[in-house]
Amino acid sequence: SLLPKKTIRIIKEKHPDVPVIYFANGGSSYLELQRDMGCDMICLDWAVDMAQAREILGPDVPVSGNIDPTVLFGTKEQIEQAVRDCIDKAGGPGCHLLNLGHGVMQGTPEESVQWLVDEVKRYKGEQK
Repeated sequence: SLLPKKTIRIIKEKHPDVPVIYFANGGSSYLELQRDMGCDMICLDWAVDMAQAREILGPDVPVSGNIDPTVLFGTKEQIEQAVRDCIDKAGGPGCHLLNLGHGVMQGTPEESVQWLVDEVKRYKGEQK
């Protein structure tokens, strides 16, 4: 659709210093159409593999996302692995903004959120 692209252009014309982050719930099925929208970042939902999104969008498009929020109902080890996988698939530490693909679900244990935050701060990328 041309509407989001037009909306982003209007926002950028009126407020050039305001970052625009584009998120379309379910938008993972048409990432190739989002690549050239003119936004500052594309937020990915959890329905797409980060490596696949990176392949479609390329290494230079800023992205955020996209851990499946149900992961936070798993074990500490599962949460830590999901963080590491997402970071590595996005290109390594510093190559994207890690967050959940669609927010924290009701009933999520607080300690699980803490495990996620701790691992994001700790992880330095896969050892090659």
